[in-house]
Amino acid sequence: MRALYPPIEPYETGMLDVGDGNLLYWEACGDPDGKPALVVHGGPGSGCGTGVRRYFDPERYRVVLFDQRGCGRSTPHASDPATDMRHNTTGHLIADMERLREHLGIDRWLLYGGSWGSTLILAYAEAHPRRVSEIVIPSVTTTRRSEIDWLYRGAGRFFPEQWERFLAGAPGTPPDGDVVAAYARLTEHPDPAVRNKATADWCAWEDAVLSGETNGSSQPYGDRPPAARLALVRICAHYFSHGAWLEEGALLRDAPRLAGIPGVLVHGRLDLAGPLDTAWELARAWPDAELVVVEGAGHLGGGTTTAHVLGALDRFADRPAAGTGGAAGPVS
Repeated sequence: MRALYPPIEPYETGMLDVGDGNLLYWEACGDPDGKPALVVHGGPGSGCGTGVRRYFDPERYRVVLFDQRGCGRSTPHASDPATDMRHNTTGHLIADMERLREHLGIDRWLLYGGSWGSTLILAYAEAHPRRVSEIVIPSVTTTRRSEIDWLYRGAGRFFPEQWERFLAGAPGTPPDGDVVAAYARLTEHPDPAVRNKATADWCAWEDAVLSGETNGSSQPYGDRPPAARLALVRICAHYFSHGAWLEEGALLRDAPRLAGIPGVLVHGRLDLAGPLDTAWELARAWPDAELVVVEGAGHLGGGTTTAHVLGALDRFADRPAAGTGGAAGPVS
C-alpha cells in the first residue's frame, strides 16, 4: 500500500466572512509558495478532516482546506435549529469558494474531493473554468435527482429490511413518495426528540449502504459526534430534497466547459452509494478526464484507490498552475 505523507499542521488559519451572517473556517498547509490546491469535502455537511492533508506533498503543495457553510468549524452551525438554511445552497458554496480564492490571492488551483465534494467541484469548475488548473476526484457524483433516488430508494433492493426501517422513520410517506423531503421536514421540527430520531434513522440507512465496505467495524455516519451528525443530516436532507439546486443532468451537459483542464476520476466498481455509470458518463463528456476503475472497491475506496489518488496528485504537483485551462464557458 502506498504510504501517505507525514502528518502536518496548518501554517495559517482563518474565519472568512462570506455574508448572510456566515463565517467560513479555512486553513492552509504545506509550502506557502507551493502549487495551490483546494480540498472540497463531502456530505454535504461533513466538514473537512485532518487526514486528507496527508494526500499532498507538503514540499510542493499549498493545500487549502475549508468547512462549507453550516458544518465543521464554520459558523453558525446547522446543528443549531436557529441556523437559517435559506442561505445554504450550491450557489452560495460556489460563491464562497471564489471568495476564498480571492481572499488568499490565488489565481488558479487544483481541486480535490469526492462524493458530494465532486458535485461541488464540478459545479464550481464549470462556472469558473479559468480558475481551475486540474481536478482529482475519487467517488464521482453529480447529485442528479436520479442519483439521489437511487441512494435513498433504489439501493433498498440490496437492504430491504434497513430501507423499510428508513421509510418508517418518515411516517405517512408512501414507498414511492419523497422520503428525502420528508426527512428534510423532520430535521426542521421544533421538537429536538423528533430531530434526533430523524438524524439517527438517516445515519442508520447511510451506514447500511456502506456496510458491505465497513463489515460492521465502523459506522461512518453514526459514529460522528452528536452535533456533527445533526448538522450533516440536516444539510444533506436540505440539499438532496432540492436536487442541489441543479438542473437535472446539468453537470454532465456542461462538462465540455472543462476542456483544457486535466482530470483524474477514481471510482470503485462496487460503489453502491454512487454507481459507476455516473463516473463513466462524466469521463465520456469531459474530454480531458481519465477514468480509473478500481476493481473490488466501493464508495469509501481503500488502498488501491488511495494509491491512484496519490499518484495523480504527485503527477500534477509539478505541472505549472498558470495556463489557459477551461477553454469553454464563462470567463471569471
